[in-house]
Amino acid sequence: MVFGARVWKTGIAVALALYISAWLEFTPPVIAAVAAIFAMQPSIYRSWRYFLDQLQTNIIGAAFALLAGMFFSQNVIAIGIVCIIVIILSLRLRMEETIGLTLVTVVAVMEASGEWRFAVNRLLLSLIGIGCAFVVNVLFFPPKPKEQFAAQIGSIFSKLSLLLRTVISNEIKETVFREEKESLRSSLKSLSEKYRLMEEEIKKLKGSGSKRIRELVVYKQKLLVMSKGLEVLEAVDEHYFQASPSAETDVCFDDHMEKLIKYHEHVLLKYDDKLKDTSSDSLEIEAENEQFMIDLLARYSEQPSGMLRLSIVAAAMYDYGHQIARLDKLVEHDHRGETEEREPLEILLKSIRLK
Repeated sequence: MVFGARVWKTGIAVALALYISAWLEFTPPVIAAVAAIFAMQPSIYRSWRYFLDQLQTNIIGAAFALLAGMFFSQNVIAIGIVCIIVIILSLRLRMEETIGLTLVTVVAVMEASGEWRFAVNRLLLSLIGIGCAFVVNVLFFPPKPKEQFAAQIGSIFSKLSLLLRTVISNEIKETVFREEKESLRSSLKSLSEKYRLMEEEIKKLKGSGSKRIRELVVYKQKLLVMSKGLEVLEAVDEHYFQASPSAETDVCFDDHMEKLIKYHEHVLLKYDDKLKDTSSDSLEIEAENEQFMIDLLARYSEQPSGMLRLSIVAAAMYDYGHQIARLDKLVEHDHRGETEEREPLEILLKSIRLK
């Protein structure tokens, strides 16, 4: 967790849970505070889902703990067995994320030695903490994964374009390249998580309307294109310089890389509606992308030395360009409010695979 709104909200939820527990004279209030910490989630949908799941598993856990407490009191072996049973039930219900807090409730209830008033008190403390976390998450700086995703795309593209523009020309220092590439990989992982949060909210809370599904398709393709750019960097780092390319080859690869980066930037700006209404360059770029591969294969037949490694790099660049062209088409469909006749949006959404 990075320092941000979620950190502040966790603190507010804990304070609120402690205050309400003290006001209602429920003890010990620390259980409510622990529940609030566990329950703070990165999106509104996950907060609501977590609240419902915790409600179910906590009631089940408290019921088992109450029954076991009546017969076995505070027997440590009995507490361990009940914890195992509750874990198995939570896994069967596919509510793995609720296990930690549910076990806190189980131990707290069994401490009451079967007294149902104490058991209800412990259960309510947990629910107060969960409820406080949910309310705070919704009312104070509610998570906006869509806006966060859009903001991150711009910063990640800046990193990607810098690395792609300098990697073939070998202008960037080796240590800087390694650090920036790792930073890019970490950013893409974070971006992928933002996409999943956005997808959950749009599908589960807002409904899967055609406009929203079109947005998801475009965003998922944006993420895929960024991942393909990272694959190009990996291929260059692993194979390009080991092939001992000639100066002419350097110029050829560098020029084509520059075209792909400019095209990528063009498509991103087009989606944000920041460009004039001009014709798309997708057909031209796709033709150049294919010609680039054809020229490389022709050169391979004349001078096979080192071309196997270069062909790996070229294939990664070709795939990067192909996915940009696909993104361009999706952006145009989105702007026109259309879908491809043979690829309904739901099918198209599932067809874009992420790592």
